[in-house]
Amino acid sequence: MKQQIVQLALVVKDYDEAIAFYTQKLGFQLLEDTPLSETKRWVVIAPSGSPCKLLLAKAANERQFTAIGNQTGGRVFLFLHTDDFWRDYHNMVSKGIHFVRQPSEEAFGIVAVFEDLYGNLWDFIQPSAIAPQI
Repeated sequence: MKQQIVQLALVVKDYDEAIAFYTQKLGFQLLEDTPLSETKRWVVIAPSGSPCKLLLAKAANERQFTAIGNQTGGRVFLFLHTDDFWRDYHNMVSKGIHFVRQPSEEAFGIVAVFEDLYGNLWDFIQPSAIAPQI
């Protein structure tokens, strides 16, 4: 059996502010923005060429609001790979992306940790050529 994860839900406060952050600051593509009701939209974003997409899901109740920015209890939530760490790192810093752990060289590649507009933590990684993909 062949399976793969192709989409993850990311709980957000507001569709438009989340779209602006991910498309303007991280350079993601807006792949779909379809109204489903007066308050709900199907919003899908992804880095260019990525097989995995993010569904931006607007919090609809108090339980969901408490998960915004802390979907993994303070651990790194998502892993963004790049083919040119320093190019993209400097671009992200110039656009106001806040890095909570500065770049370091590890056996698997160059890595730093940034937070998104809600505080979710992301590993930003340029994998080394010989390391297995993480």
